[in-house]
Amino acid sequence: MKELDGFNIPDLTPTADGSCVGDPVAAAAAADRGWWTCGGHTRLTDIVSCPDKMTWGVSFDDGPSPYSKTLLRYLDEKDLKATFFVVGSRVIERPQILVEEYMQGHEISVHTWSHRPLTSLTNEQVVAELGWTRKAIKTVLGVTPTTMRPPYGDIDDRVRAISLAMGMVPIIWTSSPSKIPFDTNDWRVAGGLVTGPQSFETFQSILGNASTMDTGFIVLQHDLYQITVELATGYTLNAAQTHNPPFTLKAIGDCSNIPITNLYRETTTNTSFPYSNTSDANSDTSAASSGTSAKNGSSTSGASRSALDHAIPGLGFIILAASTVMLGGSLL
Repeated sequence: MKELDGFNIPDLTPTADGSCVGDPVAAAAAADRGWWTCGGHTRLTDIVSCPDKMTWGVSFDDGPSPYSKTLLRYLDEKDLKATFFVVGSRVIERPQILVEEYMQGHEISVHTWSHRPLTSLTNEQVVAELGWTRKAIKTVLGVTPTTMRPPYGDIDDRVRAISLAMGMVPIIWTSSPSKIPFDTNDWRVAGGLVTGPQSFETFQSILGNASTMDTGFIVLQHDLYQITVELATGYTLNAAQTHNPPFTLKAIGDCSNIPITNLYRETTTNTSFPYSNTSDANSDTSAASSGTSAKNGSSTSGASRSALDHAIPGLGFIILAASTVMLGGSLL
């Protein structure tokens, strides 16, 4: 909790259960609180796409699982790299798989300890979910990720500020210009809610939308279940590579032009990270979303833009005044 000292953590009441239906009062104020779950509200500090058109930032959530090895073999055969958003409780269950992911050159990121909707938790619980996962990864790999993904994409300005104060930049997935999330629904196949062909049809629609965008994109996929891995290795990854024109597949950090060293605290080449907050911090992450980032299409706030004005290009990876971020010299 001491990591939060000096940072402006918005005083937002936790949501009832992380859902719009479960908390209509919070849902009505979703824009003000920057709540992604209700309305897809994001901030400049969120990574939500790859900068370059026709580039897919490949990632997989919720492992390590028994099926992650099958995915790793496929990625190795195709010479592809991905970002793995790992769950802390599964890291300590299958540490060797995490080692294999890391040693094969894939990126490792925090995905909480028990996969709960973070906006529904207290500040202390959010810190625990992120902190224990970070500790598990550090214990197994010897490095500390500087990025995270909120389960279900459930993040608001309070959770963002906590994550950033702890030195972790949020990564979500892309939404189309019409606000449709790039979710493959592969997890729904595992749950018996949709069929495999329906999930693949959703992914083909995502590729169609992505090909018309000026930026690249990030998609939600999972390596937790056998069926989700089979959908990835048998269908979605191949579809992107054989698309006309083909998409370029990269891990999210790579597609965002972030040096691999800056993805881990122990190896970052930037001595300014993590940024030590001071009492003159002027960033306000609780301002209402308005406008669009030309870089990644995320919603922004006037206060965030003001803080970004003080960012110095080329520094690599820093946090300014509690929550303004640059990664790899690329303003996000």
